[in-house]
Amino acid sequence: MQSSFNQELEDRLVRYAAIDSQSDENSTSTPSTEIQFDMLRLLETELNALDAADVQLTDYGAVLATIPGTVEGPTVGLLAHVDTAPQFNATGVKPRVIKGYNGGDITFPDDPALVLSPEEHPYLAEKRGHDLITASGTTLLGADDKAGVAILMTLAHHLLDNPDVPRGPIRIAFTPDEEIGRGVDPQLAKDLAVDFAYTLDGGEVGEIEYESFSADRAVVTVEGVSIHPGLAKEKMVNAIHLAAKIIQTLPQATMTPEVTDAREGFIHATDMEGGSSEMTLKFILRDFELDGLEAKGALLRQVCAAVQASEPRARISCEITPQYRNMRYWLENDMTPVDLARDASRSLGIEPISVPIRGGTDGSRLTEMGVPTPNIFTGMQCIHGPLEWISVQDMATATNLCLTLAQLAAKRA
Repeated sequence: MQSSFNQELEDRLVRYAAIDSQSDENSTSTPSTEIQFDMLRLLETELNALDAADVQLTDYGAVLATIPGTVEGPTVGLLAHVDTAPQFNATGVKPRVIKGYNGGDITFPDDPALVLSPEEHPYLAEKRGHDLITASGTTLLGADDKAGVAILMTLAHHLLDNPDVPRGPIRIAFTPDEEIGRGVDPQLAKDLAVDFAYTLDGGEVGEIEYESFSADRAVVTVEGVSIHPGLAKEKMVNAIHLAAKIIQTLPQATMTPEVTDAREGFIHATDMEGGSSEMTLKFILRDFELDGLEAKGALLRQVCAAVQASEPRARISCEITPQYRNMRYWLENDMTPVDLARDASRSLGIEPISVPIRGGTDGSRLTEMGVPTPNIFTGMQCIHGPLEWISVQDMATATNLCLTLAQLAAKRA
């Protein structure tokens, strides 16, 4: 069964990845970019062509559909997001397929200096003989999360063409703006109408994840005193200097993404923009525990207060807003969907891996809203950058896992 999915998965990911659907955190629209509708409307059309039931594109930019059940069982949700990360160029993606990977270094036609090496990426070394998909070197690929989209569309095609496959009702959802933390509209949990769900937004084969970061966003505004530089002595307050002082005072050797791993949280400066009269600094705060998250927010506020005290003529504000919370807080009270996914994985001969996600998924918000939603692997690797790649065979394994999961859920009804 697994190999029968390969060509469709390859074709779908190559086609979907070529569509620019990058999100934009500076936008206030929903979805944040109009180009995401290029993916959303395409998926709506394709689901209708497959004769899925209840297909709709909601006013908050999610595509929903039903794969009718053939037996009694819980209604299971499966989700993937259509947007790609704003951290790297996603315009003009040129996906390419490397058939039967030979195990060596991979180079990129549009950036000959770029090299994807199995020595630096051990998981790649395990994929000798697999069919790999990468971009051309100047863009990300967008397998995060168009691999998830391709997997769910391939699964939907298979199940709708095979009504004899036993399963309960399945709800499919494709969401926008996951990469900027706005993928779950308050209405989604109700509209999804499931007993539990899974996001297809993970990496290595075997990953069944039920723990994520808790996350806050911080915006620091520094207002200086502007005056002609020729008349500035003892009058000007340069906002750039104060913004730099804030960055420099925050931990550098600890508590940043580049020096933390495992269960360590961080304060990450993501943007710094403005001029001598006013500067805006943006941060994301991450920790697996709420007290650790609160401590990082308190530290940022303390640093801002100290810099403010050093220059009372300036005005420095620090606004911190919640983004999402660790899904573990709710899932650990009922591990049914996690255990089901683990059992499905083991039935395929794959030992499940459950490690904390150093990030978040739409499932983080959905779980908090009352829909238990752990995360399942797709195979995506080196995401958010030009080295991004994925194995078609890994995607097929994920598709087979979803099929097995649906069958197991129906049997346990």
